[in-house]
Amino acid sequence: MIFLQPLSEQNSVEPIRITAVIDTALCVGAGGASGVLADKPIVRNSEKNLLIPASQFKGRLRHECEKIARALGWAISESPSAEKMVIRRVNAPVEFQRSEYELPGYNETYHCLISQIFGDPVLPSRVIFEDLICKEEPENLPEVLRPGVTINRRRRTAEEKKLYFLETSPVNAQLRFEGNILIQPSLKPEQPDYAPVLIWAGLQHIHALGGSKSAGLGWLHWELPKIEVDEKAWQFLAKGGVK
Repeated sequence: MIFLQPLSEQNSVEPIRITAVIDTALCVGAGGASGVLADKPIVRNSEKNLLIPASQFKGRLRHECEKIARALGWAISESPSAEKMVIRRVNAPVEFQRSEYELPGYNETYHCLISQIFGDPVLPSRVIFEDLICKEEPENLPEVLRPGVTINRRRRTAEEKKLYFLETSPVNAQLRFEGNILIQPSLKPEQPDYAPVLIWAGLQHIHALGGSKSAGLGWLHWELPKIEVDEKAWQFLAKGGVK
């Protein structure tokens, strides 16, 4: 488990506390586990608290930020393919040949706006995420099993002998999952810091997390602190289609 407090003390950057409030029931599977009835048990930490893994949360947020940046006219590398995420200058597409994608110390590659925030195979991420942990005591949360059947999409009928059980959090309990985000300083301090703007906009586009979202699981809303954003950051993002 990652704790950001020691990192923030070293970088003198305050972590930002965010909260996801689950409006329905959450189903973030742990893969496999023994001693439970569920075929897909819910993931927990060592203290038995429910959690949303930082890796899943970060990946979903990156996807939403990519969509926003593309809509604003910015060229964005194709994740999660490592070969397509690293843009070499010797054969870079024309849309990536712009000063905003050049970073000090990386003279052979271009890095799009999203890679400058979340990282790529060459560039480390400047944003670090904690797991979002439910603070409700585990003994207060009963085991909830949700049955389901596998559907044959071609015949549109249920498969024989394909009954399964998902473990979820209690329904409509408004459980609060809390964690920190640490945004480290940019490698280009002369450029407006657009990272907080894009991250906050991306969070507003995440309405559900976990599995079985189409069946109504994992729907949520966010409680986010107010952040101070320089108007220059909005102006910087708005010029995506202009070189």
